[in-house]
Amino acid sequence: MIIKNAKFVVSQSDSKMCKDYNCPEIAIVGKSNVGKSSFINMVTSSSKLAKTSSTPGRTRLINYFQINGGEFMFVDLPGYGFAKVTDEEKMKWGSMIEGYLANKFGRIVNVLVLIDIRRTPDQLDKQMVKYLYYYNLPFTIIATKADKLSRMQQQKQKQIIANELGVGRDNIIITSYLDRVGIKETLDKIEVILEANKAEIVADEEAENKE
Repeated sequence: MIIKNAKFVVSQSDSKMCKDYNCPEIAIVGKSNVGKSSFINMVTSSSKLAKTSSTPGRTRLINYFQINGGEFMFVDLPGYGFAKVTDEEKMKWGSMIEGYLANKFGRIVNVLVLIDIRRTPDQLDKQMVKYLYYYNLPFTIIATKADKLSRMQQQKQKQIIANELGVGRDNIIITSYLDRVGIKETLDKIEVILEANKAEIVADEEAENKE
């Protein structure tokens, strides 16, 4: 998978206002300050595509990024947890996230769940995974900020994350924005996701033609 170009499309403050762009969507979720914007910039090889901030809660909207002229969309959802905002604002963000996951026209082909590799997943992270199982959405765990740990520590934390979230180690990709780690693995995963989606569409069309 090669990302040739990427551009910001639009921000939405209400999941009900999200449009159908008639292409696969890969959503990106994670706790506030987990590094979602840095991850997007790393994977797309663009230092300024997604705005980064050291302040938790920077992403307060649903942000759409068009990849390769519409081959697929990255959809960056508001960060959850730890942000210094009111309970009302946190509830609004939660509604935005769940509203998007529940009502996105069947376009979501995978959800990238970002977890800080230094931290043990907490109840908010586990709740997010429960959402994805509930809505029958495939997901991949992206362990960020790997540069903060040694390789041995990374592997130990990878197993802890797998155990806590009830996923296989193979469904966790270790990444680091600073060390540029995990780019190829992430792009390879995206390629597999998109190819599987194409195959599913072809299979559905063939089944309809037989009826």
